[in-house]
Amino acid sequence: MPFRVLLADDLYFMRMVQKEVLEANGYQIVGEASTGIEAVAKYQELNPDIIVLDITMPEMNGLEAMRRILEIDSQAKIIICSAIGQQNLIVGAINAGIKDFIVKPFKPERLLSAIKKALAA
Repeated sequence: MPFRVLLADDLYFMRMVQKEVLEANGYQIVGEASTGIEAVAKYQELNPDIIVLDITMPEMNGLEAMRRILEIDSQAKIIICSAIGQQNLIVGAINAGIKDFIVKPFKPERLLSAIKKALAA
């Protein structure tokens, strides 16, 4: 059974790129979210194996969504994929419990290795 992935990014194009890469490599996309609030709700509803989360999203940013998801499920496997690559933000997110941080634009291999590593942890 393929691993189940939730994609959360306010840009439809970015979700489509991620979806194409992941589906081509055997992952199942179980849902998509375009806001932080939607990401939290869909995480609760769909219980994915892993979530790929952007930082800059409307209504609730990805860092707040990450915190709420980790409150719901302390074992949640979260990867941040964002154009905001500030060192303090990356360190803070990793210390908060994410599995990896991918800076956009990303290479498909980088997304795949981050997901594989997070799911093995």
